Amino acid sequence: MARKIPAPPKAPKPALPRGLPSRDELVAFIKAQGGKVGKREIARAFRITGEGRIELKQMLAELESERVLDRRGKQIGTAGHLPSVVLADVTGRDRDGDLLAKPADWDEDEFGPAPVILVDVPTRGRKPGLAPGVGDRILMRAEPLGDIDPSGPTHQGRVIKILSKPSARVLGIFRALPDGSGRLVPVSKRDAGKELAIAADATDGAKDGDLIAAEIVKQGRYGLPAARVRERLGSLTSEKAVSLIAIHTHAIPHVFPREALAEAEAAREATMKGREDWRRLPLLTIDPADAKDHDDAVHAEPDTDPNNAGGHIVTVAIADVAAYVRPGSALDLQALDRGNSVYFPDRVVPMLPERISNDLCSLREKENRPALAVRMVVGKDGRKLRHSFHRIMMKSAAKLSYSQAQAAIDGAPDDATGPLLEPVLKPLWAAYAALKIARDARGPLDLDLPERKLVLKPDGTVDRVIVPPRLDAHRLIEEFMIQANVAAAETLETKRTPLVYRVHDAPSIEKLTALRELLATLDIEFPQSGNLRPAAFNKILVRVEDSENASLVNEVVLRTQAQAEYASENYGHFGLNLRRYAHFTSPIRRYADLIVHRALIRALELGSDGLPETATPETLGEIGARISAAERRAMAAERETVDRLIAHFLADRVGATFTGRIAGVTRSGLFVKLAETGADGFVPIGSLGNDYFVHDEAARALTGSATGESFRLGDTVEVKLVEAAPVAGALRFEMLSEGRAARPVGRGKRGLRRASATARPSKPGPKGPKSGPKKPPSKSGKGRRS
Repeated sequence: MARKIPAPPKAPKPALPRGLPSRDELVAFIKAQGGKVGKREIARAFRITGEGRIELKQMLAELESERVLDRRGKQIGTAGHLPSVVLADVTGRDRDGDLLAKPADWDEDEFGPAPVILVDVPTRGRKPGLAPGVGDRILMRAEPLGDIDPSGPTHQGRVIKILSKPSARVLGIFRALPDGSGRLVPVSKRDAGKELAIAADATDGAKDGDLIAAEIVKQGRYGLPAARVRERLGSLTSEKAVSLIAIHTHAIPHVFPREALAEAEAAREATMKGREDWRRLPLLTIDPADAKDHDDAVHAEPDTDPNNAGGHIVTVAIADVAAYVRPGSALDLQALDRGNSVYFPDRVVPMLPERISNDLCSLREKENRPALAVRMVVGKDGRKLRHSFHRIMMKSAAKLSYSQAQAAIDGAPDDATGPLLEPVLKPLWAAYAALKIARDARGPLDLDLPERKLVLKPDGTVDRVIVPPRLDAHRLIEEFMIQANVAAAETLETKRTPLVYRVHDAPSIEKLTALRELLATLDIEFPQSGNLRPAAFNKILVRVEDSENASLVNEVVLRTQAQAEYASENYGHFGLNLRRYAHFTSPIRRYADLIVHRALIRALELGSDGLPETATPETLGEIGARISAAERRAMAAERETVDRLIAHFLADRVGATFTGRIAGVTRSGLFVKLAETGADGFVPIGSLGNDYFVHDEAARALTGSATGESFRLGDTVEVKLVEAAPVAGALRFEMLSEGRAARPVGRGKRGLRRASATARPSKPGPKGPKSGPKKPPSKSGKGRRS
């Protein structure tokens, strides 16, 4: 029987002194507030005014730099405090049999050991599906416990939802042997090279090339562990099947239940009821050439108001998904479970069935489609003066690709764009030119990170890897969407309607310190303190542009940034340098946008299918945590699929040499990104040569302690491919280039004494393939996700 969990003691109300508190008083007060306090509340509580506020700011900054406090947006808490809603993994049980959990995303290097959460599983009134077990990932509401036992749990948590069940399965590819038995080749980089033996009577009919799930049934001291096939998940010998591995590895929902499909098929086209008729407005969709669904359309025209001379009226219309996907329906629950569409090179796992995403909600050319539109009045300097939202019926005048629209503007219109050039396309570019003025003045983070795209053959294998050009047509649509997203957030804040924000926190002090140390090695200064803005990073990026350090600095600045997420509390978007931001423009493929659409419908009384009254900041916070986790899951799955496809592409080129760039430096070796394909591979530290290499974390380098030869993040190098594991998506390289000349490692701040704990001795003898970690985790990244 589960022991009764005592309620956490109420925080005492301290008798606060007047004026600046001591460090201990300040920390005690913040701790008593549970991390839900800002600088303004602290100043008010201690009655700090005038110059005292400056001293308070300095004290808070010092406590942050010492990791006593940590900041999330404008909220300040004691370092490593848990948010009220947390993703956690059930790790075991205590002596009384109660479940214990730890937060899933906890940085032990930054905050120390993860807090232990006692899982509260009520014995009465328990909802179906809320009975977690060891290994489950759960969404829970956590709160601190009293000091019951210093060695015991620090928090208690109530289960909101079980997100995934534990899996004792090993995923892999079945390789048949002549005697009817087989081998399982693991798909995980961590397990690459650790094959399992499957007896003839344990194959469950699996055929060569099948993706299977197996369980280990015997593991002795000698020979391969024995396994039994438990499930056949699909054949990788068929076309476009590589993404199956990532889908099953990350448990991405990819089969719609019958109830959701039935709702989609039963849906009928929306009518004009409650809508404005905008079908004569020549809205355009501009998308990638291979896009199957079109959820946004744009239009611009000069403003005829004499008070806004040189200004523009910009319209962004977005597919009205809320008209078809009602809260609580089977379609809605499935969309929430998926969180977003997942885009693989060989397939798409959509958030909504094709009847909705590719038909009823796709803004098809010359067809009536319901939409939620925002009309924005923009000044000649690009500043938005006002905006209004409308529920409309529209008819797209044309479906254009980015390259098609750009070619027309550049003087090469075709049959489709020729008639649209003067009346529609040129006004769009004129409005964009104005918006660009405001964007440049705002100064969002401007990283130069080209994105590669895999071009596949009909059989699903890689034909070539290209870097699509970044056109003004891309930037135009991006800026129009950003303005529409800002308008949505502003309207909902004005109407005091709860919503899910897209938030992006400022970089942590620790990451900024590491960046500052690296830039110092390049003789580049970075601001020590103050109100940090993206412009500070942009100045650095401009300074290194076209230099040998450009790739290095862009990469490190990217890694310095926090990860964007969804939340019901707003702490701004650092990367875009915006105070408020919400995702509104892609409800076909992102659940967050559907929430914002419903919120606008409710706030502006545009229909009966808006956000339910039961949707509160608390419930939306839980949804934000779920869809943020789904986004991270999708990014990992997409990245791993690209790794596998490229490893397949390069498998027959073992022994070839490539030019690449060092994209990661670790204690065990170097990650190298190839220039030709963008593929990531690993160079074990033991294969670097005769020297004793030291990991200099501050300089992002491996440095030979005797020779001073150094391999640093961002360096261009020549490597030879010595091993490719297509199933795991792993590549191993041999370093052919000499390292750069560097100062010998001394005994100072970054010297041998300090770094020897992270050094790995290289094997004696000439350079060549050495043993080492064969299948490191990939460091490749995904493109822009603002």
